[in-house]
Amino acid sequence: MLDRPTLTGSEPDAGVNRLQSLVQSFNDYLAMTKPPIVVLLLFTAIGGMFLAAQAVPPWHIALLVCLGGALGAGGANALNHYLDQDIDEKMSRTAQRPLPGNRIAPRNALIFGIVLNVAAFLILGAWVNLLAAFLTLAATLFYVFVYTLWLKRTTPQNIVIGGAAGAIPPMVGWVAITGSLDLPALYMFTIIFFWTPPHFWALALLIRDDYAEAGIPMLPVVSTSEHTALHIFLYSLVLVALSLVFAATSAVGLIYLGTATALGIIFVALAWRLLRESTKRRAKPLYLYSLLYLALLFVAMMVDSTVRI
Repeated sequence: MLDRPTLTGSEPDAGVNRLQSLVQSFNDYLAMTKPPIVVLLLFTAIGGMFLAAQAVPPWHIALLVCLGGALGAGGANALNHYLDQDIDEKMSRTAQRPLPGNRIAPRNALIFGIVLNVAAFLILGAWVNLLAAFLTLAATLFYVFVYTLWLKRTTPQNIVIGGAAGAIPPMVGWVAITGSLDLPALYMFTIIFFWTPPHFWALALLIRDDYAEAGIPMLPVVSTSEHTALHIFLYSLVLVALSLVFAATSAVGLIYLGTATALGIIFVALAWRLLRESTKRRAKPLYLYSLLYLALLFVAMMVDSTVRI
C-alpha cells in the first residue's frame, strides 16, 4: 500500500509569500507614479474638458483623456524616481521610496516610465487627437529634462519654471474637446503656473532640512524663511488676480467668479499670516489649503460650465 505524501505548511507558505511579494511589487510600481499628484492633475484636465464643452464632456473622451493623462503623468513621475534616486536616499521623506529602498531595480523603473509614456501617447494620439498627445508628451519631457535633470539641481527658481509641466493638463483637456489651443486654455495654464510656487515653497519650508541635506537649492535653503514667505505672498497676489481676471472672459460666469473670490481671499490671508510669522506652523496650513484651493477652483469651473447664472 502506497503511503500518502505528508502535507506540510511549506507549500501554502510559499504561495502566501509569492502573493505578498506580488502585492508589494504592485504597490511599489504604483507608488512610483505618485497617485495623489496624478489625481490632482487629472482633476484639472477634467476641468478643462468641462470648460471647453460648456457642459458635461462626452464620457468616452473623458475616459480616454483620464487614461492617457494618468499614464503620461505616472510615467513622468516614474522617470523622476529613476533620475532622483541619488537625492531620494539622502532625504528622510523619500529614503524608503522603491528605488532607494532597493525594492525596484533602477533599470525596471526606467523601462516602466518609458512604457507608460509611450502608451499615453498612443492612446491620446489614436483616439483623442495628436495635439493632446503631443502636449502630454511635452509635459513629460519638460518635467524630466528641464525640471528634474537641470533646474531642480541648479537654481532656486527651479519650481517657478519647472511648474510649467504641471500646468499643461487643463490644456490637454481643452484640446481634447476643441482640437485647438485657445485663450481659456492659456488662462488655466497660467493660473496653475502661478499656483505652483507658493504651493511648493510652503512645502519646502516644512522640509527645508531634507532639501538642504540633499543639496537641492530650493528657495528656503538658499535664502531665509522671511524672504521665501515674501515670494509666496507676492505670487499668491498674482495668482488670485489672474483667477479673477479670467472671469472677465466669456469662458466662465458668476459661479466661478464668486468661488474664485472667496477662495482667493483665504489664500492671500494665509500667505499674509505666513509673511508676518514665517514658521512651519504657518506654512503647513497654507500648503494644505493650496491643494484644496486648486481642486475647488476647478470644481467651480465644472459647475459653472453646466449651470450658468
